[in-house]
Amino acid sequence: MIRILVADKLAEEGLERLRAAEGVSCDVKTGLSPSDLAGIVGDYDGMIIRSGVKVTAEVLAKPGKLRVVARAGVGVDNVDLAAATRAGVLVINTPDANTISTAEHTFAVLLSLARQVPNACADLRAGNWNRAKFEGTQLAGKTLGVIGLGRVGRAVAVRALAFEMNVIALDPFVQDEGILGGRVRLAKNLDEMLPAVDYLTVHAVMSDATRGMIGAAQIGRMKRGVRIINCARGGIVDEAALAEAIRSGQVAGAALDVFAQEPPGKDHPLVALPQVVCTPHLGASTVEAQTAVSIEAADAMLDYLLRGQVRGACNLVGLPPHMSAKELATADLVARMGTVLAALCESGVGSVTLTTFGPTLTPIAPALQRFAMAAVMAPFVNDRLNLVNVDDFVRQRGISTLHVSQPESRGRAERVCLSVEGGGSRHEIEGSVGQDDVPRILAVDHYPMNLVPAGSMLLIFNDDRPGVIGFVGTTLGDMKINIADMSLSRHANRALMVLKLDAPPSAEALRALGAGASILQLRSVTLPSLSRTA
Repeated sequence: MIRILVADKLAEEGLERLRAAEGVSCDVKTGLSPSDLAGIVGDYDGMIIRSGVKVTAEVLAKPGKLRVVARAGVGVDNVDLAAATRAGVLVINTPDANTISTAEHTFAVLLSLARQVPNACADLRAGNWNRAKFEGTQLAGKTLGVIGLGRVGRAVAVRALAFEMNVIALDPFVQDEGILGGRVRLAKNLDEMLPAVDYLTVHAVMSDATRGMIGAAQIGRMKRGVRIINCARGGIVDEAALAEAIRSGQVAGAALDVFAQEPPGKDHPLVALPQVVCTPHLGASTVEAQTAVSIEAADAMLDYLLRGQVRGACNLVGLPPHMSAKELATADLVARMGTVLAALCESGVGSVTLTTFGPTLTPIAPALQRFAMAAVMAPFVNDRLNLVNVDDFVRQRGISTLHVSQPESRGRAERVCLSVEGGGSRHEIEGSVGQDDVPRILAVDHYPMNLVPAGSMLLIFNDDRPGVIGFVGTTLGDMKINIADMSLSRHANRALMVLKLDAPPSAEALRALGAGASILQLRSVTLPSLSRTA
C-alpha cells in the first residue's frame, strides 16, 4: 500500500483524486511542527505541501520510505532542494495551474497602483471626496519591463499588450526575437532595460542569482517616477532600497504581493508607505487556482508513485517535464540494460557511456543517461540511490559519465548502446524499443540477441563446444527449474546463452552450473515484469 501525507490544506478535488486511486492511502495532517513532521515523514511514500510547510534538512534527515514531495504551487523556496537531492527525494511542483490567476493579480495591483485605487477607496470611506488628490496615470503608451518570460511573465506581457503598453523583457533563456508575434522587445541585460521602463514587474524565480537583483544601484538607473511591481518572490527586490527610493521620489510607487519575510510585520518599511499597494501573497488565491494546483499536485504524485512518470521536477535537471509512451519505454529499456550490465561488472565501475542512434532519441539522451546510471550503480551501494541523487553519487566517486548522440541510426531502427568500463574489463549492451513499445536487447558484449529483458534471467558465457546446452538444461531440470525462453549466440570460440527462467535460480543451482568445465562466466539477474510482453 502506497501512503501519502497531505501536510497542508488541499482542495477537496485533489483529495478525492488521492482517495480514489487503487492501492493508495491518504492521511491529512496539517499544522505539524517541524519535529513532528520529521518524526513521521519516513513512514510515507509521498508528501503534498503548500507554502505553509517548510521541508528542511532536519525534516529529511531520516527519509525512510519517502520518495517524492509535491508542492501544490510554483515556488519551492520552502523546500531544501539540496537536502532532498542528497536524500534521494524527488521534489515536484505545479507550474501551470496558477499562471492565469497570478498574472491577473499582477495586473490588478499594477492598475491599482497606477490609479491609486486603494488610497482613494480608503479616503472615500473616511467621508471625503478628493478627486484631484488621487489623479492617476494611464497605462497606454507606457513601457513595461518584464523580468522573466516564463509562464506568468508571458501572461503578464500579453495583458500589457492588450492595454496598449510597450513591453520590453529580459530572460537569459529566451532568445527568440519573434516571441509573442514580435511585439515584445528583448533586452540584452538590465543596463539596457532599466532606463527605458515606466513600470517594472518581476517574474523570476528566487535563487542566489536573483536575490536582491533590483537594489539601490539598479533603481538609480531607472527613470525618476518609475513604478515597481513584485508578485514573484520576496527578496528579489531589495525592500530597504525600494523604501528609500520611494521616500526620495525616485520611485513613484510600488505594488507588492510578496515579502522577504512573510508576514512582513507592522513596522515593515514598505507597508506603511501610502505609495505602496500591498497584498498578503494573493497571487494564486483564486478558487480556480486553488482547485487546479491541488488536482495537478495529486495527479503528479500518483503518476510518479504508481507509474514512474515524472513531471514538474525541481531537482531533476535534464529530465523532460513530459515523456511520451515511447520515451518512457526507452527509459525503462536502458534501466533494464543497466541492471544486466551491473551483474557483469564484478570488478566495479569506472566509466559509463550511453550512445543513442536516431534523431528522436537525441533530446532525451541526458535523461536516459540518468536512468542508466541509477540502474548500473544500484547494486554497488547500500544507500538509497535513484534518479534524483545519482549525479551527486557518481560525481563524489569520480566515476566518468558520457552520453553520445548519433542523429543517424545507420539504416537500422533507433537504438541505444550502454557500455561500462572498470577494473580492466568492458561490457556493452545494445537495445531498442519496437513499435509495440516493448524493450528488446539486441546484443550483449557483441553477441547478437533478440530478447525481452524481464523476469528471472541467467547469462552464461561458455566455450563453444557440443554438450554445453545439454549440461545446462539437465542441471536445471534436475533442480526443478523451468526454462521459459532461451537465446543463443556465438562469437569466435565462445558462446553466450541467455535463459529466462520461471523463478530465480537457487545458490545450489548456480554452484552446479558453475562447476561445468566449459562454463566461463555465470550471472543471474532479476528484472521487473512487463505490463505487456512480446
